[in-house]
Amino acid sequence: MRRGYLSDHFAAVAAKRLAVVDTITAQSNQHEVTGSKVLRRILGDTTRSAPRSGPDTRFHATYVWLGGEQEALSEEGRLSWYDSRANDPTRSAEWRLYYQGNPVTELMEPGDSLFVARRPDDHILFIVTPDGTDIQSQLVWLFGLSEQPSLAFEQREITRDSGGEVDFAARFILDELGIEAAEPEADLLDSLIERFGLKFPKTRVFSELARTSLPEISAQDDPDEVLLSWMEREELMFRRLERRIVADRIANGFAGPDGADVDGFLKFSLSVQNTRKARVGLALENHLEAIFLAHDVRYARGAETENKNKPDFLFPGQDQYRDPSFPVELLTMLGSKSTLKDRWRQVLSEAERIPVKHLATLSPGLSENQTDEMRAKSLQLVVPRGLHETYRNTQRAWLMDMRAFLAMVRTRQRA
Repeated sequence: MRRGYLSDHFAAVAAKRLAVVDTITAQSNQHEVTGSKVLRRILGDTTRSAPRSGPDTRFHATYVWLGGEQEALSEEGRLSWYDSRANDPTRSAEWRLYYQGNPVTELMEPGDSLFVARRPDDHILFIVTPDGTDIQSQLVWLFGLSEQPSLAFEQREITRDSGGEVDFAARFILDELGIEAAEPEADLLDSLIERFGLKFPKTRVFSELARTSLPEISAQDDPDEVLLSWMEREELMFRRLERRIVADRIANGFAGPDGADVDGFLKFSLSVQNTRKARVGLALENHLEAIFLAHDVRYARGAETENKNKPDFLFPGQDQYRDPSFPVELLTMLGSKSTLKDRWRQVLSEAERIPVKHLATLSPGLSENQTDEMRAKSLQLVVPRGLHETYRNTQRAWLMDMRAFLAMVRTRQRA
């Protein structure tokens, strides 16, 4: 499958851990981040004029807050890059990045991570994430930086050779940033979805089409690669069809008897977002089920346990789970959540007989805080092998991939 490259979206990035003087606090209200030789490689040094006394290098910027308890925020604005010692030729240059006060920068605290990412058109993303969050870990992996940003800027040029392809994991993180990756196989995708016109088919139909459109891969040969490939193909088909449907709806307009139908537009926009979220979760369940069938694994999908809970998959089935004489050590429960955030705790009560729960996810690079808590709660994460590289070395030995999970279930069912 042909993909785009990270260099299509970014030219360079620098990251650091914010100090007190970098943030808007009672101790510091200067709206500046001290620059360095590292940051100069990204932003340049073409001027020595301060923003309050003359021209400076200004960039269009998008300020982004991601992670933590606060909902994601985005604010358009500008950044100024200048030499604070420009008027004193006897002193060496001291470069500073002057940022605007806005809802994003007002949330910044010492210890948060700042990512300054320059796009190919020189637009800057000013991204702030609290320390220890999933998105911080994911951005560190995406940009190929050190595992933990320090107080000094770390910089990386992003080229086609160094940036790599935009695979499933990279596409996931770009989506969190509000960046929609290109569709390099648009003609193929169009030919696949042509039959649906301007209507979404049932998710099972879409999932089946995604699998049959990739006959060169086999669930029996490599369940980990297959799961990611099927999910990526279905997501690309869905986004392509969604684009057609949304474009047609916009072209028809949102006009009401009294002018613009604002409520109608908002309702339509919300339905688009809800459809995206619901379909990706169902797609993952559909493809997991296809893998279980390919490996001749006995299972029940959506079986009912205690208190009317319905785990996504129960092995070998509901009858065995309800039979008190059936050995507990031969029962397995697998939850399925395409993305986690804090929703993984929902599966802990879904099968009380089973002490260790398993959860399949496609979330790349979860933080160590999250995975440490999962281990403490006897929850085992099942992640396709291709996403393991997005996790830190200390986490990888604990992660289970699809092949290992299938081997465990088959062993229990042979007992």
